[in-house]
Amino acid sequence: MAKKKTAYVCNDCGADHTKWQGQCTGCGAWNTLQEFVVSAAKTASREANFSGYAGAAAEQGVQRLNEVNLNEVPRFSSGMQEFDRVLGGGLVPGSAILIGGHPGAGKSTLLLQTLCHLASQMPALYVTGEESLQQVARRAQRLGLPMDQLNMLSETNVERLTKTLQQHQPKIVVIDSIQVMHVDGIESAPGSVSQVRESAAYLTRFAKQTNTVLFLVGHVTKDGTIAGPKVLEHMIDCSIMLEGSGDSRFRTLRGIKNRFGAINELGVFAMLEQGLKEVKNPSSIFLSRSEEPAAGSVVMVIWEGTRPLLVEIQALVDDSHFGHPKRVAVGLDQNRLNLLLAAMHRHGGIHLGDQDVYINVVGGVKVTETAADLALLLAALSSFRNQPLPQDLIVFGEVGLSGEIRPVPSGQERIKEAAKHGFKRAIVPKGNMPRQAIEGMEVIGVEKLQQAIERI
Repeated sequence: MAKKKTAYVCNDCGADHTKWQGQCTGCGAWNTLQEFVVSAAKTASREANFSGYAGAAAEQGVQRLNEVNLNEVPRFSSGMQEFDRVLGGGLVPGSAILIGGHPGAGKSTLLLQTLCHLASQMPALYVTGEESLQQVARRAQRLGLPMDQLNMLSETNVERLTKTLQQHQPKIVVIDSIQVMHVDGIESAPGSVSQVRESAAYLTRFAKQTNTVLFLVGHVTKDGTIAGPKVLEHMIDCSIMLEGSGDSRFRTLRGIKNRFGAINELGVFAMLEQGLKEVKNPSSIFLSRSEEPAAGSVVMVIWEGTRPLLVEIQALVDDSHFGHPKRVAVGLDQNRLNLLLAAMHRHGGIHLGDQDVYINVVGGVKVTETAADLALLLAALSSFRNQPLPQDLIVFGEVGLSGEIRPVPSGQERIKEAAKHGFKRAIVPKGNMPRQAIEGMEVIGVEKLQQAIERI
């Protein structure tokens, strides 16, 4: 009987523990340890065939750094510019890509469209473990996709799957999903920490040694993170999230990790009857404002990956009818909202301590950078005073705790992008003032929060 090794793995950080305990000593999270059982004999057998993640032959031995081949790995397009943008310029042979998202976001639809397009250029295989082949074929027929070149397989066993891959030698493979795959020799059920970890490691090693592009579809937990151990994100080369609510026809594809390109790239798609269609000018869909000016609304310029994006931010400030005023932020960090309101009270003289403050970023975009600070405060002030801001005004800038307006990266590119969309005025940090005047654009540079308040 094969000797088994038992460990306990943290879902948040991937740290191993010899026994179960309430708190992870690696990250401090509570109740995140799950049992991980591996058969030692089976593991040794697999390691003999697929050792290492890099895919390089062991016979190469030690090399000097200046002797390493620096030829760029050739990329090929997925057929969608927005998808290629998030991936860093295209698909890299031998890369393992993890794509996650809530049920119904469109993960399977996006990958099915991609493989049907690429199947006419190279061998491609779509492996489904959750749906039957008939269900996938009906979806492809409903979307009007070419069905005569793409190979399909229904399989959940990793060992049998890799044997099939060795026979057909596809250049691109989709595993839908990694949570239903299982490895022989592990007693736990598919979807558990041990099965997800071992299945992903086995398939990733195979992909790198055969220069196969591997897509792993991953489910998400209630808080929106990829289900399974955090170490899964360390194994793969690229991790992307497809986001979008069921009542919205727009989907955003965001890069979280990418070894072959920039992170935090954003791709925007529209969900239509023919599937996902890329939106090449995302700013246009986020700027569908009403013709009449409304208090509490202003446009800000955020930077997503390698391009600027114009987004409307809305604020509603109202009298609080309870003892504890509410602070709600959708698309922004709520803790930062509290911080900025305190800074505006201290350095701007605007007291909102007895007011309910609601902030919303239009279009479902999640803003993580601090360049939205100034726009948030001016939108809240506009709603508090019931005084609409000009329709042709854009705002961006970081607000410090001492009331200073700090410059943000790529400030001039943001202003130029706003000018292309017809905006005539801008309130920006003084450090982001353009060196040369932009035709048709009045740029106001501010150093203190009080100066920005006086300008509206």
